[in-house]
Amino acid sequence: MLIRQPMWLLSFLLFITNTNALDVKLATQAPIIDGIDNEPQWQSAQWQPLDQVIIGGPLESSDFSAKYRLLWDTNTLYIQLNIIDDVLYDNHPNPLDGYWSDDCIEVFIDENASGGDHQYNHNAFAYHVSLDNQVVDLAKDRNPALYNQHINSQWTRNHQAPYEITWELAVKVFADSYQDNQQNTPVVLSAGKKMGFMLAYCDNDGSPIREHFIGSKDIQPLEGDKNRGWIDASVFDTLTLIK
Repeated sequence: MLIRQPMWLLSFLLFITNTNALDVKLATQAPIIDGIDNEPQWQSAQWQPLDQVIIGGPLESSDFSAKYRLLWDTNTLYIQLNIIDDVLYDNHPNPLDGYWSDDCIEVFIDENASGGDHQYNHNAFAYHVSLDNQVVDLAKDRNPALYNQHINSQWTRNHQAPYEITWELAVKVFADSYQDNQQNTPVVLSAGKKMGFMLAYCDNDGSPIREHFIGSKDIQPLEGDKNRGWIDASVFDTLTLIK
């Protein structure tokens, strides 16, 4: 006899079987967010691959490749990426219009690693960070909004394709009690804290919509859909902050 499991149970089982654990070291000194990889504190952080295709066909390394590493202090989660991309594309001057189809970084953070739905709430955040360093997520009213005060972002590149990019971000972490259009205080980070986290990149070489969406982890498809990070925080990895 075929027994059909309820959807919430399937989602939970995916969460407990497909979540990786990452330890993130305390920064000896806060990195300067300038898109330049010249600070010794980054050397204690281990590079992690950004290589799992969530949307799009097979991806050639000459088209896109990337890796990232993380640090933290009491105020901030720090992210540094090394990216190779043959085309940098930004076709939407309005940062709230079609932001997911331009080249951008996506930073997914679930402050208390609770998992679950965050599509139109702040149980978790899915920040889109554009080439002009605008930061967008969906607000509780289901419309995109700017969250530039949450992330300080800067990048540099060489001047000939394929572009080698160093992109650095300093991310303030907010709890699920966050309220839009009100004063909110970031969470104070400490050793032992666990957070849900995923990183991704939207890659577009000139098409009306993004051609690839590349993530930091392999997401098991739910009803054929791998693009679950912007809806369900249960697919994130779990970070543990360590000294």
